[in-house]
Amino acid sequence: MSETAPTSGKTPVDFWFDPLCPWAWMTSRWVLEVEKVRDIEVRWHIMSLAVLNEDRIDELPEEYREMLATKAWQPVRVVTAAWQKHGADVLGPLYTALGTRIHNDGEGPSREAVVGALDEVDLPAGLIEYFDQTDFEFDAELRASHKEGIEKVGQDVGTPVIAVPGPDGEQIAFFGPVVTPAPKGEEAARLWDGTLAVASVPGFYELKRTRTAGPDFSNL
Repeated sequence: MSETAPTSGKTPVDFWFDPLCPWAWMTSRWVLEVEKVRDIEVRWHIMSLAVLNEDRIDELPEEYREMLATKAWQPVRVVTAAWQKHGADVLGPLYTALGTRIHNDGEGPSREAVVGALDEVDLPAGLIEYFDQTDFEFDAELRASHKEGIEKVGQDVGTPVIAVPGPDGEQIAFFGPVVTPAPKGEEAARLWDGTLAVASVPGFYELKRTRTAGPDFSNL
């Protein structure tokens, strides 16, 4: 899936996201800025915070349990169904439309937000039927895509996951970077270059500093 070379000749950047995650949303906006100033092509893939946490949900803080048990499944089901029925090319536009509503416009992961996003990118309105489909038709495909992404970085991280070709042909994969607001222009490019430089060092594990600000989780 993610190993196929892009037809454009640009460097492929595989990006796994869950539409619910505000951190993935900010990182995705940064990667799109990088796409303007570096010779890369972003390819979108789905992962799921609900899948990631389903075996340890009782260990999580109470305020996250309901979100991960219910709300976290709903948008990602619709996005997965859109991918399966209409191809991977719809993932980028649909993610932008949906993420704008969820994270920027304060609609949260609501049915109304998903309906509006589907309409904006001219996808069939009937895809909303997957929003509450607990016996999800494309569950296997969702889990396979999630597994492909998370196995590149390990189970102790979340979304987003980014993978790029390394100098030896093997993929370099990493979680994040967690960044807000999303840098633009040459600042975005510098962060990209630095992230690749760090991630390509064999044995590199983690770089972190105290978070003093971040996106608002209150509407999720």
